[in-house]
Amino acid sequence: MYEALGVKDIDKLLKRPQVPTPKDPALEHIDSLAGKPFQAFPGQDHRAHITSHLNFMATNMARNNPMIMASLEKNCFEHISLMAQEQIEVEFRQEMQQIMAMQQNPQAMQNPQMQMQLKMISEKIEARKAQLIADMMEEFMKEEKKITSQFDNDPIAKLRARELDLQAQENQRKREEGEERINLDKMRAMMNQQNQDEKLEQNEDLAKLRADTSIEKTILSKTLPNAKDMGPSSVIVRRDD
Repeated sequence: MYEALGVKDIDKLLKRPQVPTPKDPALEHIDSLAGKPFQAFPGQDHRAHITSHLNFMATNMARNNPMIMASLEKNCFEHISLMAQEQIEVEFRQEMQQIMAMQQNPQAMQNPQMQMQLKMISEKIEARKAQLIADMMEEFMKEEKKITSQFDNDPIAKLRARELDLQAQENQRKREEGEERINLDKMRAMMNQQNQDEKLEQNEDLAKLRADTSIEKTILSKTLPNAKDMGPSSVIVRRDD
């Protein structure tokens, strides 16, 4: 029905979340160029993926783009972690089965000796996995260093890298200036608001003072007689010094 309507992507039509799926290294390189995320999955040929990524990282297009290099390195680290985990599952198959059996037995898990045994096995597995990752990382760094050494001997690549560094510094400077400008505008707005509040308070005080003065004048005008009310018989007493 959807094909008859010309709809190819049913998930987009129904707004279903797209679940990540394994991809070959070439498609991952395309995703890195497009800035799209990609990830490693268990069961893949991890060494083949890492080798493909290292070869792609040696190209001018990749090594002159820090974002592409970062996405490829991230994926290589994911493959290294999965590769170490899969090696652990082979080397410690019996121990891991023992751990699963112990975890499924609540009574055994309450036994202090069993808990200690479980802890020792887990620590042994984690130590071996860390060692495997360290060895794989050393091998990966050696291969990557070959790429960077080629990069260091390429004057055009150096110039491009310098341009990217300067551009990054300029972008950082603009961001900082923008933040400072925003903070300054906020400060000015706060000061203006404070000045307006002070002016409003002064106006209220002045209006109150005027109102009080007007009341006093009204009271005085009613209590003191004026000249007409005093009449002709009024005498002004002069005090002689």
